[in-house]
Amino acid sequence: MSVKDFMSANLVVVDPKTKIFDAVDLMKQHDIHRLPVVENNKLVGLITEGTIQEALPSKATSLSVYEANYLLNKTVVADVMIKDVKTIHPEAQLEDAVYAMRENNIAVLPVLDNDQIVGIITNNDIFDAFLKLAGYHDGGSRIQVRIQQDKKGVLAEIAKVLADNDYSILTVIIDHVDGAAIVELQMQAKEPEKIKALLEQAGFNVTAAVLTNP
Repeated sequence: MSVKDFMSANLVVVDPKTKIFDAVDLMKQHDIHRLPVVENNKLVGLITEGTIQEALPSKATSLSVYEANYLLNKTVVADVMIKDVKTIHPEAQLEDAVYAMRENNIAVLPVLDNDQIVGIITNNDIFDAFLKLAGYHDGGSRIQVRIQQDKKGVLAEIAKVLADNDYSILTVIIDHVDGAAIVELQMQAKEPEKIKALLEQAGFNVTAAVLTNP
């Protein structure tokens, strides 16, 4: 899966000269938490709820309410935006986006193609991607099978047993733990115990069988 498969392409952007209050109104209107800052069709910064909060006068300030509002009314996006913005290409793998977010401790990456902003991907988009890859929204049965890593052709064997009994596999996730491979199968049928018994009869070590999103 690539970034373009999960990024939001319906962009809401602001100009560097946009007033802070107008940027806040845009975020509220579209229920978003950050805005790419674009000038002459080029990404020049990023403004977030956090950067705006940092720009607000402290409660300990000696400024009056009128003075504080006056200063904020004069403050524009360019005054408080993040200028060193981490970005990613739409063809990058989804895990590249996850890694970049983790390494830089950020929750958003503008997506650039030939220096043009074509989308934005956030940590929430990553969560949505995980749910999709796990087949969570489809519901059904989640079956976990533990196999030895050096055993060849096990997936084909499992698939054959299930296919011969008219069961469809929606997704497959494989992890490696303590010298064994943990295979998680998301099944369309809502019969976890029946599927577990079927696989155990075929000689597989089924370690979990549950309904998902019942």
